[in-house]
Amino acid sequence: MRRAWICMGLLAVAALAGAPSALAAPIVTATAKIVPIKGFPGTGNILGAGAALQVNATASGTESAGGVVSQLRKVVVYLPKGITINSKPFATCSVSTLENQGPPGCPKSSIASPPGQAGVVDPIGGELVTETATLQAFFAPGGGLNFYANAAAPISAQIVVPGHFSPAPAPFGLMFTTDVPLVESVPGAPPVSTTSINLKVGAAIKKGKKTYYYGKVPSKCPKGGFVGKFEATFQTGETVTHTVTVPCPTRSVKKHHHR
Repeated sequence: MRRAWICMGLLAVAALAGAPSALAAPIVTATAKIVPIKGFPGTGNILGAGAALQVNATASGTESAGGVVSQLRKVVVYLPKGITINSKPFATCSVSTLENQGPPGCPKSSIASPPGQAGVVDPIGGELVTETATLQAFFAPGGGLNFYANAAAPISAQIVVPGHFSPAPAPFGLMFTTDVPLVESVPGAPPVSTTSINLKVGAAIKKGKKTYYYGKVPSKCPKGGFVGKFEATFQTGETVTHTVTVPCPTRSVKKHHHR
């Protein structure tokens, strides 16, 4: 029921760096930074190193019924050229497993992020009802990610939203795409709107003496920094396009003897 919750997380991932985007309607702010993977020294904002991406985002506006922000319908994330994504060393967790068993049914090595949070709002019976859902990413069969959201109260719901990677046109490397259906919380209420997201995506796994990373920072940085872009389309028709430049890291993996 709540696929719109998750996809605001993908919008935040697309921001790629601490740069807010203020729009006439909706108003979106997003920050992100490259961070270490917990338990794996030598990861983080280092050229050629494995890393995770910490994202935070908010959305506000009065475009939708009840005076809340419009619902997100589609997100396309363009990643900088040189970023590598490799989910093959990890286990996967399917949409059906998450729907039927939830995260406990997934292999531990299929977890792509620790639990995060997503805030949502919905006008129900003339009153604005807010919730905070847990949000977590899992590696999907065939590549991509499956996002699982769980809201306990006041309206209990558990949903799964998939997204997939594909080659991106120059000057980018990969793009991540997801379509967002309208989501009704209860019959007769307007669709749910997302107001915030907090999530860190990234993982590593050891097999024998070798360590594998889901995402790695490019080994070289172009002059001026890494460039990424996101496109977000809302129910009211607006398409938000935001280009972000991430400054080059000052360190290289070679200096840290990082595998």
